[in-house]
Amino acid sequence: MRVFVTGASGHIGSAVVPELLEAGHEVLGLARSDASASALKAVGAGVLNGTLDDLEILHQGAAAADGVIHLAYKHELSLTGDMEGAVAADLRAIQTIGDILAGTGKPFVVTSGLLALVGLGRIGTEADTRAAGERIDAENAVVAMAERGVRSSVVRLAPTVHSNLDRHGFIPLLIAMAREHGVSPYVGDGSNRWPAVHTLDAAHLYRLALESAPAGSRLHAAADQGVPFRVIAEIIGRRLGLPVVSVSSEQVPAYFGGLSRFVSVDIPASSALTQQLVGWRPVHPGLIADLEQGHYFQSLVSA
Repeated sequence: MRVFVTGASGHIGSAVVPELLEAGHEVLGLARSDASASALKAVGAGVLNGTLDDLEILHQGAAAADGVIHLAYKHELSLTGDMEGAVAADLRAIQTIGDILAGTGKPFVVTSGLLALVGLGRIGTEADTRAAGERIDAENAVVAMAERGVRSSVVRLAPTVHSNLDRHGFIPLLIAMAREHGVSPYVGDGSNRWPAVHTLDAAHLYRLALESAPAGSRLHAAADQGVPFRVIAEIIGRRLGLPVVSVSSEQVPAYFGGLSRFVSVDIPASSALTQQLVGWRPVHPGLIADLEQGHYFQSLVSA
C-alpha cells in the first residue's frame, strides 16, 4: 500500500520507512527540511514538503495514501516546558488526517506514550485507559475514529526507544547531563522503572499495526517491561567514569532540567496483549545490553 508517514526522517521514522519499503510498501514521507527530504529520497521514499503545522499538506498526504503512520511530534516544545503547545499541534494534525480517512476503512497508526500510564501503581496493560490528559486526549480521539470508519490504532511507545539511531532521546540526554554535572544521578533509591524498546523492534510494530491492527486498538511498544532507573544511571556512570549519586526530589531540576517531570516516574508496562494481537516479537537487544555495547558513548565522544 501507499503509506503517508509524518516524522519520516526522525529517530523512529528512519527505521519505520525502511521497514515499510522492505515489506513492499510505497512511502510518502513528510519532510520539513532539505536534509530530511534528501534522506528520504536516498532510501527510496517519496517526499511531501511541509511541517506538522501545514494542515493542508497533511490533508494532501492523507488523501493520496492507502494508510497513514503519524510519528511527528514537537518534542522540542515539550522539553522547553510548552507541553500545551506540543499537545495542541499533535491533536490538530491527528484530527486533520482522521477527517480525510473517515469512512474509508484505511489504517491510521498514531503515536502515543507509555507515560500515559503514570500513577497506576502496577504493571500497565493495553487495556488501561484514562478519560483525559496531555497526550491521552489525542489517543482517545484516535481510538474513537474506529466508529467513523477508520482502522485506527495507537502505538504507545516506551519512554526509552534505544539503538544507534537514537541521537536526541532520553538516553543521550541523560548522558549529556551526566557529563555536564560530573555525576550520573538518579532520584531517591532509583527503583522506579522505565519500559524500553529497541528502535528496530518499534519500527516492526508500526508496520504490523498498519497491516493488521484491529480498529480502535492500543498497542504497547515495550520489550523491556521496566528497567530500574538506578541501573541506567550506574551504566552511564561506569561508562563515563563518573560517580553515581542519589539526588532528592528538590534537587531534580538542577540535575535533570527539561527531563525533571519524567525521571521519577514508575511505569512498568506489559506488551503481552500486543504480541497476541498482531504477532509482534521483539528480537533486538534490550536496553541494558544495548547500553553495554557502547555506541551511545562512542557517538557522543566523537560528536
